[in-house]
Amino acid sequence: MAHTNEALLIIDYTNDFVADQGALSCGQPGQVLAEPIVALANEFLQQDGWVYLPTDVHTPHDPYHPESKLFPPHNVRHTWGREFFGPLKPWYTAHQSEEHVNMFDKTRYSAFAGTALDLRLRERRINTVHLVGVCTDICVLHTAVDAYNLNYQIIVHQNAVAALTPAGQTWALDHFAHVLGATVTE
Repeated sequence: MAHTNEALLIIDYTNDFVADQGALSCGQPGQVLAEPIVALANEFLQQDGWVYLPTDVHTPHDPYHPESKLFPPHNVRHTWGREFFGPLKPWYTAHQSEEHVNMFDKTRYSAFAGTALDLRLRERRINTVHLVGVCTDICVLHTAVDAYNLNYQIIVHQNAVAALTPAGQTWALDHFAHVLGATVTE
């Protein structure tokens, strides 16, 4: 099936959220997502789809950002923590100049909040978003809620999302399916 009107959103798949030494890591559950995420990215490109990499970015101890009170400094620009984790890093390096691949900064949980994502998707006549990355119950969830409110079809790849806790993962997957009407697939 061609993905011409579909976009893959690889959300926050960085060292700080996935690596053992990451500042806010989901650890092993996130690390095993690397191969499925790269495989999906390759599939989308091969089928003329779009791959977006909305990536969290922060300034340490920003008194105006609510996350400064909730979490330790993470995903600081130009640091190891903000680099893509594992095989996604070389994948992005190899494909970053392609028209169908776009990495962009986000400063809130949702990939839509304060970004041009909705505009970019509508310009390309994209009506379906596939969500992968971390954390299932935080940034993936908030992106899904905004996608729902903007009338996108939502597909969440269960084998390509991870949360900080098993309870958060279970709750979010149920919420996607039963509250947001998303398709939750393997």
